[in-house]
Amino acid sequence: MQATQPLPEKADEPEMRPTSLHVVPVEQKTITLMVETQGTVASKTEIDLVAQVGGKIIAVSPAFAGGGIFKAGETLLQIEPADYEYAVIQAKARIADQALILAQEEARAEVARKQWNWDEVTDKPTALALKEPNVAQARANLASAQAQLDRAELDLARTKISAPFNGRVRTKNADLGQYISPGSTLGQVFSTDMVEVRLPLTDRQMAELDLPIAYEARSYETAPMVMLSAVLAGKSHQWTGRLMRTDAAIEQSTRLFHAIAQVRDPYGAGSSDGVPLPVGLFVDAKIEGSTLKDGLSIPRAALRNADEVYVVTENNSLSIRQVEVISADSTRVVIGKGLAAGEQVVISPVQAVREGMPVNPLTSSSVETIAVAAE
Repeated sequence: MQATQPLPEKADEPEMRPTSLHVVPVEQKTITLMVETQGTVASKTEIDLVAQVGGKIIAVSPAFAGGGIFKAGETLLQIEPADYEYAVIQAKARIADQALILAQEEARAEVARKQWNWDEVTDKPTALALKEPNVAQARANLASAQAQLDRAELDLARTKISAPFNGRVRTKNADLGQYISPGSTLGQVFSTDMVEVRLPLTDRQMAELDLPIAYEARSYETAPMVMLSAVLAGKSHQWTGRLMRTDAAIEQSTRLFHAIAQVRDPYGAGSSDGVPLPVGLFVDAKIEGSTLKDGLSIPRAALRNADEVYVVTENNSLSIRQVEVISADSTRVVIGKGLAAGEQVVISPVQAVREGMPVNPLTSSSVETIAVAAE
């Protein structure tokens, strides 16, 4: 009976249900490529404040302190000037002495020339007979005395120590009453007129910027724009700068190019809503690159495995495409080849994917319709 009983009928395999996935169309428009990178703000000019003369510090400006703000030419420290004032007085006295000697020698030379004329000597007189070497020596001594006066006045001026730019004090190494010798480092100061940000760039990013390796901008106004951003005191701030030049060589350890962005007056007009761009701040940077007239753009979420995109075909099946990525940032990907304008690309996460699987595409309008029906 078991051998002759009829076999059970096989049930038909269940039809695979389409997977609902969110899709967006591929956009075609004029796109300006934006290169994202990061860097640290540094002052364009930073120097050690060094004493050129020695002496005791008798005055210190309130601005000469850590974080202090000063103007160009403002006296930050005053070295006791008495010794240098005495040197100026002595140099002036030497000039008076040498001027008298020169006048005397010139008078003697004039007498000698007249004497030769009176004697009606036919032979030409020698320079020594006319006192010419004496006059030359007196003039040289006067010039030497004038140089000593200039040096004494210069040393006196150097007792007032200042910086040739508007800036801030990073460190302070000397204070009131301290004796310093020539060459002593009194502190570190940096300019606030301009800051620089050194930005690392990959080979692809250099291509997106379309810059030569040895690039240097002709002027600040025509250089590519750079948007710098950072979080300070819990708030996001932005500053605008310009890409001025690239390094002359590739960094050997990282094999990266480096471009230098500059921000003018970062503590004044270049600040963000009154918030300065401080030296040492780590910032994110977006640089304006080349412009594509008919570029294809998709959301960042649509890119899979660095160069794949899931496309929903006209018959609602899934197609896995290999694409050429021209540029990518945190929100957008610019595609060179592999897609066409208007095609629907998947932005939903997908667990199991295979070529040709049925898909129920959900656009923004269809998602809104489902939400209204559910209400």
